Amino acid sequence: MPVIGLLDPRTPDALADRLRGFRQGLKETGFVEGESIAIEYRWADNQMDRLPALATDLVRRRVAVIAVPGGPDAAFAAKTATATIPIVFVVAVDPVRLGLVASLARPGGNLTGINFLGGEVTAKRLELLRMLVPGATRVAVLVNPTNPTMTEGASRELELAGRTMGLKLRVLNASTSQEINAAFATFVNERPDAVLVGVDPFFNSRRVQLVHLATRYAVPASYVAREFADAGGLMTYGASISDAWRQAGIHCGRILKGAKPAELPVVQSVKFELVINAETARMLGLTVPPSLLSLADEVIE
Repeated sequence: MPVIGLLDPRTPDALADRLRGFRQGLKETGFVEGESIAIEYRWADNQMDRLPALATDLVRRRVAVIAVPGGPDAAFAAKTATATIPIVFVVAVDPVRLGLVASLARPGGNLTGINFLGGEVTAKRLELLRMLVPGATRVAVLVNPTNPTMTEGASRELELAGRTMGLKLRVLNASTSQEINAAFATFVNERPDAVLVGVDPFFNSRRVQLVHLATRYAVPASYVAREFADAGGLMTYGASISDAWRQAGIHCGRILKGAKPAELPVVQSVKFELVINAETARMLGLTVPPSLLSLADEVIE
């Protein structure tokens, strides 16, 4: 029975939907966990420094494929650990710009995967947030300074979009839970009209904290992953990450059937979803306009 190694920087408890998507992708290519394949899971529990050792462990285990759906750090840890075992990544940033592959059409090495376009939709997120809070003039943007590959492109898009919309943007840095608390504490004196939370695996792992703080300070907030709306966040817009994981499962299945990662094109996400938490909107005293409701893929009541 072939073995797939799955390496992720987070914990599995909050990734149930994504894991279902990954297994569904494998099933679509004829592989079922426990029947025709086995999966070895390695979780870093949000301790990024553990990733290299966990990747090395999977290489030592001689797995057939390593899936790294948790962003660039996990992908680079696996890339460093092996130049021969196929690696399937899921990243929010252009993998060519990151240096993971030579091109999207022909990756060229032992890596291929899914690019779910996180930073590229940042301007659209700002536009949707403005539709929900039409009187907004000042928007706080929360970014993780330790992850420049994910923030630089998004920052350029935001700056241009903010100018076009006449918005004053204020960037706040946070790379720890304490820094997230400190960033929101500044809202007492310099209250923004809304906040845009950047794309980052760390922020996803702290979504309960972020949603709680947005509620505590009564500030409308936009996030990228639908799990934030499920946790009580006001609005999310971005690629369907569970579908990106499904596509990663399909890639793993194709490789197990003989496809070479060097020739297996990187897939860019085409499924995007807008989720609005109507209960949170009411709590904030916001009326969701019909034009925005008509765009929503889901409205949580």
